[in-house]
Amino acid sequence: MSSSPFAAPMSNVPLGIGYMVAAVTLFGVMDALVKWLVASYPTVQVMFFRSLCAFPPILFMVARGPGGFGVLRTRRVLDHGLRSGFGCVAMLGFFFAYGSMPLADVTAISFSGPIFIAFLSIWLLREKVGIHRWSAIVVGFIGMLVIVRPGEGMLQSGAIVVVGATALYALAMIQIRKLSDTEPSTTIAFYFTAFCTLFTGLALPWFWVTPAWSDLPLLIAVGLVGGLAQLAMTRAYGLAPASVVAPFDYTHLIWSVLFGWYIWGDFPDLQTWIGCAIVVASGLYILYRETIRRQKVPKVWTE
Repeated sequence: MSSSPFAAPMSNVPLGIGYMVAAVTLFGVMDALVKWLVASYPTVQVMFFRSLCAFPPILFMVARGPGGFGVLRTRRVLDHGLRSGFGCVAMLGFFFAYGSMPLADVTAISFSGPIFIAFLSIWLLREKVGIHRWSAIVVGFIGMLVIVRPGEGMLQSGAIVVVGATALYALAMIQIRKLSDTEPSTTIAFYFTAFCTLFTGLALPWFWVTPAWSDLPLLIAVGLVGGLAQLAMTRAYGLAPASVVAPFDYTHLIWSVLFGWYIWGDFPDLQTWIGCAIVVASGLYILYRETIRRQKVPKVWTE
């Protein structure tokens, strides 16, 4: 996909929103499956199934896209390796945190991703940031601190792992921005999935726990659901402007709260809700400023 989402036909906006809501719902289901499974299986093993079983949807996306499997040819192997390395370790951190934290708390902290991206882009992408975005970054970090509650219990709760994973996720997204100059989103998704499968597969002999027959469908479902979610999200950005569909990503918290409350009896406290509201407001404002900047400086943008 090489056309700008900001120029997507307005008639496709409702469908784009629908795909985004479907993607976020599927990611919510995947998170719940992961939290359930990491209680019995090593994180590396769950990640292996998440990556391996995501291949069918990813390969379908590649085959149906412009250029077919020809888009997998690349001269930027090192750049794909950096993006995949950042993303794979970030996923490992998120999955690990699910074993010790409520789903909603992990999701709330991960919402600081756009804030990390905006902050890191100043140095890594040489982007100019004015007072508006600087203010949003500072406010967003304050909101994140409200959620994670810095102190002795932060390390024990796994919150610091989520913060680190979110920072690595931001680095992965910045690397995607660089790759998107020449690489379609399907190519980036394929190499990320392949890298994670190889990385976790090599480590698997040291972590393998033979799955119970009743758990094997769940391990397979983690990958299939995650792959379908990625497919739906890619489609959403192809049908509607990013400024329209991206805010719906925050509905992820709804599913995290519902699954966490219904299955594990977890419900966010008031401090988590307040911090999350601050982070979301900051992220939306950064998105708003980014949209204005891109509209003033027309350029091809690839999700």
